[in-house]
Amino acid sequence: MTDLSELDRGAAPGAADPVKVLLHRHRELCERAVDPLEIAAGLEAHGITDRTAARFRHRDVFSLAEELYARVPRDADTATDGSAAPDAPAREGGGRRSVTVLLLPLLPGALCAASLVALTRTHGQTRLYAAAAGVLAVALALRAALRRGPLALPDRLASRSATGSWTCWLLAYAVLGDGLLHTAIAGGPDGLPDGTADGDWPLSLAPLLALTLAVAPATWTAGLFLTHARRKLATSRGLEDFAASVRPVLLGAVALFLGTVAALVALCAPFLDTEPVSPAVLALGALLFVARLLTVHGFTHAPRVILVLTAAALVLAPATVFAARLPGCGALGAPVEALTAAWGPTAVPVLTCGAGALTLLVHASRTLTRASAHLRPEQAR
Repeated sequence: MTDLSELDRGAAPGAADPVKVLLHRHRELCERAVDPLEIAAGLEAHGITDRTAARFRHRDVFSLAEELYARVPRDADTATDGSAAPDAPAREGGGRRSVTVLLLPLLPGALCAASLVALTRTHGQTRLYAAAAGVLAVALALRAALRRGPLALPDRLASRSATGSWTCWLLAYAVLGDGLLHTAIAGGPDGLPDGTADGDWPLSLAPLLALTLAVAPATWTAGLFLTHARRKLATSRGLEDFAASVRPVLLGAVALFLGTVAALVALCAPFLDTEPVSPAVLALGALLFVARLLTVHGFTHAPRVILVLTAAALVLAPATVFAARLPGCGALGAPVEALTAAWGPTAVPVLTCGAGALTLLVHASRTLTRASAHLRPEQAR
């Protein structure tokens, strides 16, 4: 973080060229920037605001960034040195990558649907093998889909996110949790899940199918948000102006994704004999989508904390019901039993995931509306 007190001294009225001081401190940022917008975003990331820019005799950070960009010497021959010929294969390769990014997110949903079909046509031990193969195939497809495109983590963030295991816990609860909670309140379960919705420990496969199918619209919606945010960055003339213009884009992207998830749940319902509307799936989908958006833009702490707390709350709900069976501990399960009696087992994930999603959305409306949130992945935040 830049020492703003030193910047104030550099921008004092007695300074002959206050911008030169700033250029010296941020020369690396200015030299590698491809346009003034990247310099503006980098300056904001270092704590320089429009008010600070006024001390450098500029009306806002964007105007200051334009002068810094103009002062850095650049090679004027890079665009005219005959490099157009090698660009053709590069464009062709970029087109292939674009098609891959567009179609690869469809793979998890397709494999999940195929796995569910295999489960309906197998029995006994063969069904167990089919389930294991399906889980492995979907997991590999999800990993491949999330390694490219707008939802891919930059290399510098891969080791900092650490949210994959908690996401798996949330997905596992979406499949097993409601059935376990309902059975636990009734005094069970008396056995392990057998892969059916009518067993002693019923499964709910509709959320898993809907959420894997939603990987594609999540990727495309994130791409739309990124594109529109960068366009807003190009037309804004101040940090506050940019924040005010990109906030509706963020909310619209989340609303578009939720509408898509709701449509997918309704489409899956007739095939899996489930309700056409599932608030629990919408809440979980919103939580995972906003958490991923924050993570890929470099804000890893809040998503990790919220996912951990949400997963812990979901695990705690059936745990309290089981603990209530111990002598003298009957009161432990009373809150969860009262909640499920009034609203059903889905009330637990709706409340926990919904609260987590709302918390992250409020956080995202303050962080993803910063210009510095839209730096190139290779630039330090």
